[in-house]
Amino acid sequence: MAETLNHYRTITPYLVVKDADAELRFLSAVFGAKEKLCKRREDNTVMHAEIEIGDSLVMLGQASEDIKPREAAFYVMVESADKAYEKALGAGAKSERKPEDQHYGHRVAGVVDPNGNAWWVASAVQR
Repeated sequence: MAETLNHYRTITPYLVVKDADAELRFLSAVFGAKEKLCKRREDNTVMHAEIEIGDSLVMLGQASEDIKPREAAFYVMVESADKAYEKALGAGAKSERKPEDQHYGHRVAGVVDPNGNAWWVASAVQR
């Protein structure tokens, strides 16, 4: 059992969204998310999915009558905030903030995905 739990960290984000399939497509298009597990309900909606983005695991599921959708915010380190921002817009996100260099050494942009989750993409500023 311990072997199967090695990919879990102390804290794992869990998204509950209106359209889990759309979220999976968005995360794949923008961050290259790799699906590790996807269990579906009888109506083919995603009950529980696990994806990897870089070295991190994100869980998600589609909202149901019992579990309502929730919005979340994430700060994701990427190679290029500018490229991730453009990919996100191309995948249906709305701009929250265009890429800008910040005083703490990151270039940061913000987008909101089609399910209402905020994604702050950041890359280290070359000095």
